[in-house]
Amino acid sequence: MPLRLALGLGITVVMLAIAGRRFYWLFRLIAAGQPAVPSRFKDVPKRIKAELVEVGGQKKLLQWTVPGLAHAFTFWGFTILFLTIIEAFGCLFQRDFHIPLIGQTAVIGFLEDFFAVAVIISLLVFVAIRVKHSPKRENRRSRFFGSHTGAAWLVLLLIFGVMVSLLLYRAAQVNTGNFPFGWWAFASHGLANVLKPLGEGVNSVIETVALLANIAIITGFLVFVSYSKHLHIFMAPINVATSRRPRALGALASTPDMSMEDVGEEDEVVFGAGRIEDFSWKQLLDMATCTECGRCQSQCPAWNTGKPLSPKLLIMELRDNLFSSADRVMTKNRAAGVEVETLVPSVIDPDVLWSCTTCGACVEQCPVDIEHIDTIIDMRRYEVLMESRFPSEAGLMLRNVENQGDPWGLGASKRTEWINGLDFEVPVISGTIPDDVEYLYWVGCAGALDERARKGAQATARMLHRAGVTFGILGPKESCTGDPVRRLGNEYLYQEQARMNIETMENAGVKKVIATCPHCFNSLANEYPSLGGDFEVIHHSQLLDHLVQAGKLTPGGGYKGTVTYHDPCYLGRHNRVFDEPRSVIDSIPGATQVEMGRCREKGFCCGAGGARMWLEENIGKRVNMERTEEALGTGADVVSTACPYCMIMLDDAVRANAKEDDVRVLDLSQLLEESMNEPVSVGAPAPTTEQPALSEDPPAAE
Repeated sequence: MPLRLALGLGITVVMLAIAGRRFYWLFRLIAAGQPAVPSRFKDVPKRIKAELVEVGGQKKLLQWTVPGLAHAFTFWGFTILFLTIIEAFGCLFQRDFHIPLIGQTAVIGFLEDFFAVAVIISLLVFVAIRVKHSPKRENRRSRFFGSHTGAAWLVLLLIFGVMVSLLLYRAAQVNTGNFPFGWWAFASHGLANVLKPLGEGVNSVIETVALLANIAIITGFLVFVSYSKHLHIFMAPINVATSRRPRALGALASTPDMSMEDVGEEDEVVFGAGRIEDFSWKQLLDMATCTECGRCQSQCPAWNTGKPLSPKLLIMELRDNLFSSADRVMTKNRAAGVEVETLVPSVIDPDVLWSCTTCGACVEQCPVDIEHIDTIIDMRRYEVLMESRFPSEAGLMLRNVENQGDPWGLGASKRTEWINGLDFEVPVISGTIPDDVEYLYWVGCAGALDERARKGAQATARMLHRAGVTFGILGPKESCTGDPVRRLGNEYLYQEQARMNIETMENAGVKKVIATCPHCFNSLANEYPSLGGDFEVIHHSQLLDHLVQAGKLTPGGGYKGTVTYHDPCYLGRHNRVFDEPRSVIDSIPGATQVEMGRCREKGFCCGAGGARMWLEENIGKRVNMERTEEALGTGADVVSTACPYCMIMLDDAVRANAKEDDVRVLDLSQLLEESMNEPVSVGAPAPTTEQPALSEDPPAAE
């Protein structure tokens, strides 16, 4: 007994000292990051809810049913089996130890054995998944491609060792008379029957050896975790608790002060992140938390079309750089003028950085709430603002926005041409918006200037007019919201555009805005408030749904056929507008909806976001081709969407597939209008005074 006690405590002290030193080092390293914006310690009730739902309830993991259930049983197994750790250390001091009050109850005995068995079964599931989806078998198609698979196998072995040693010493305790539970601890008693013929003496030895092995594996596992990618076991709850709520989508995390008014002559000004120490402590925590599960990689449109960008590998490469640069980061040697290579291209290849469409699939899928997009945009900001390094073709788009107010460089004089095709007058607001005009219709650059997108804008205007909704446009006073330049990394130009637009709208007395482009919608609703622009913004798909539900628009029989709806990333994933567009389609009597396999939260990008609309796509397969082939595979007559960028990209791909005679790409407004060319019943086109209800999960900044 004294030897058992000495060995058990000795192993524990040594392992805890090693692990404790490592965790203290990690704390110092992460704490050396820049302040996180916005504050990660506000909205405490929301953060508690996130812990209960995402960590306790394993919500994101359970989106993938089989691996999710296996992980949930493993998580809850270790949570419940914490009681067995207490029992194990108690048994070092007293062989028949039990936890006071609850340590002999049937419920505890059953739960401990049930979860021990459940964890072992879950381990077999994990083994099957890793064998089936091994990178050696699937190469890039495997979500484990690039992950530290050796470490993963070792972790599975260690967890198996914990469970087997636990059941062994408990079974031996049954045979030596030291076990505190009755037959409800079914696995322990079942294994005890196997060991019983060995005799009490042998069982006593097995009890001691298995107990010490259990303690050694548990404490050794703690050390291994502190030095491996399985840090997420301890980091994930912290990362989830400090993540952006309700999600790191929509607006970017930070809107840095670009004024330079408070910068001294000796201050080193850094915009974005060019070195690892430029990231916030939350971004450094993201890097340490990555589980290498590859869910983000499996959903990334860039990776799925042969591009070098994998959100997982990007975070892993940054983490490796963080650990190798730890001494410099913790001593803050950058301020001392230490020359360090920039992250791009020394750590992150430029093709990796510029392949991102900012679609948000990675953030949506990540089970530990890593904020990939903010990290990518911070690196782009540094490249553009500090190094003037970006794809050459982006330069024309930036100059066009700066000089002409739109990415195509067509100029303000062209912004009202789209209304020439309408048979009613659209007020162009030159002063203050009239009292009898309820909405400002923000047409957007694409809607006003691109020939195909104009058709969607015109159909939207006709639907609003038909429903009696009063609206006006800014015409030549409207300018690019700045979304593409911001996602490219030119934060300065974005803020110039945003402030100019905010001033224009405030001077016009604008309160309520309809936006057709989800990118404009996202900027106006979620990002302009940080610069003082607070407006009530609704997307045209939401308004159309409201008008249909209210009887102001009555879909007719003018369209008969099948429709597949493509979720624009910045309307769907980023702003959670999934149901309203589908509701409009469902209201059309002759329309039959068919969903693509990747839809709603798992919708696949069209390839235009993140300023990719204006960048060449020379690596791998074109993203819009991948998405359009999926749409064509549904056999639908119409591919409908609610974004001018998506419409352009999908239409290009339909034509590239020579399917333009068989399949049409239409905006939601166009489809609704076509149906109304043959009315089923008389609508009620009286002017509406009721305020359209926004979705329960509002698009405004959250």
